[in-house]
Amino acid sequence: MTLLARISPTTAVFALASLVLACEPMRWLAGSWTDPSYASSGVVYLAALAGLLAWSLSSPVTRGGFGQRQMAVLVLLASALARLAGQLLAINVIGGLALALDVFALATLLRTGQRQRPVSPFWLSVLFLFTLPVERIAQRLIGYPLQELSAKLSCAGLGTVFSDLSCSGIRIGLQGRDVLVDLPCSGTSGLMLSLALVVILNALYRPRFLTAAAWIAAGLALSLLGNALRIGLLAVGIAFPQSVFGADVMAQPLHDLIGYLALGLAMAPVLIFYRSPASQTSKTFCGFRSGTRPALVPLPVLAPMTRGVRCLSALVFLSIAFVIVSLPRQALDVSAAIPPQPLPMSLGGVAGVDEKLLPVEERYFRQYGGYARKRRYGELALTLVRTSSPLRHLHAPDDCLRGLGLEVTFLGSRFEPVPTALYRARSRDGGDWRVAVTFVSETGATTHNIAEAIWLWLKQPGTTWTSVQRITPWALAEDRRAAFEAATGAALDLSSPKTRREGNS
Repeated sequence: MTLLARISPTTAVFALASLVLACEPMRWLAGSWTDPSYASSGVVYLAALAGLLAWSLSSPVTRGGFGQRQMAVLVLLASALARLAGQLLAINVIGGLALALDVFALATLLRTGQRQRPVSPFWLSVLFLFTLPVERIAQRLIGYPLQELSAKLSCAGLGTVFSDLSCSGIRIGLQGRDVLVDLPCSGTSGLMLSLALVVILNALYRPRFLTAAAWIAAGLALSLLGNALRIGLLAVGIAFPQSVFGADVMAQPLHDLIGYLALGLAMAPVLIFYRSPASQTSKTFCGFRSGTRPALVPLPVLAPMTRGVRCLSALVFLSIAFVIVSLPRQALDVSAAIPPQPLPMSLGGVAGVDEKLLPVEERYFRQYGGYARKRRYGELALTLVRTSSPLRHLHAPDDCLRGLGLEVTFLGSRFEPVPTALYRARSRDGGDWRVAVTFVSETGATTHNIAEAIWLWLKQPGTTWTSVQRITPWALAEDRRAAFEAATGAALDLSSPKTRREGNS
């Protein structure tokens, strides 16, 4: 008998309802893997998840389980609620969370935790979360405090070796050279890799929940220490280039090799000391080992439903699924109505010419509020984005430029005349530009760092922030570029504390 012949009509209807709910989140998630603006590594984690599933499913079921169908149905209902929230709030990540719940339900039905090579359904669903663009989200939400913490840890370590060390916020001074712990050095990439490793080990060993949580906490702490070690090594390489035979530690592939080495050393204790805390004969529930006492309270066993009730339940669930995906999307974080900020009529004696937004940009701002304006002054292109919802509207230039097909390189940051993040953008047809961006708050705060801007906004929700982006040809003479920058700063009333930082880690 084929597999399709063994599937009951009720199961088929439940599966169809789940597919209806999952269709749009799956389309968005697949797009995030291929869209350069997301810079997502989700496919790597998806491959790891698929490998674990294949490894477990290729072995026979050896133990009886309890409540698999009941658990799967309850999880599917929770997934529908998550999908409803994602639809109403127009937040795609919530839809991705619903997909993770679907993975848990599927793994539970496939009984991956009761096979000869058991894998926890719960930790498989947690691993699926890493296929979402969580690194980008984490960098925007907690990137700034991670920068501060990484700088402090690096300074503490370097202070035990060097006496001529100065530390101020995310700035490290060594041997007369300044090193800036910029947003790419916040450690979010290493944090994701470290946590994913611990999740994979939890899926394989299926420890008790408290044990698993302790290993996650250890992985988090070791990841932070590894990032601090990485920054310290880069700082030494910048201050003492002869220590690495004159090589530029900021150049590839040496820069990434140092990062992977530091992360590998930091995570070595996890690989060495992680062991299964219970015998293979221990009972499991949802993929957690229970030992002599269950780690989680089992679900009560409900009375069997008649065939008619099961069919009716499946049809109701299918109807609810169609209703959910048909509801209008209304984003929660829409920017408030903001009066437009006028752009200067001319800069440096060059008259400005307005440029239209792209159709996709116009639709986006109509849907989520805020506004953007573009104007070209000869060789200088100026773009302003103003919003009271920076989580929705503001981003580093590389996000949108990569989405437009450009190759983008982060060059570092400068702090005179205003805090500015610098990028180089190259197109396939030979175009080459320098992109500079500054984020300004209506309260007077000015930063080069989108993570800091969001962090400050979270302290004062509703504050209006403006992204000031300047694009000039890469080959433009420096005196002309400086004149344009000075004219822009004066016209838009940008200001900066008098600080200077030379290196960027």
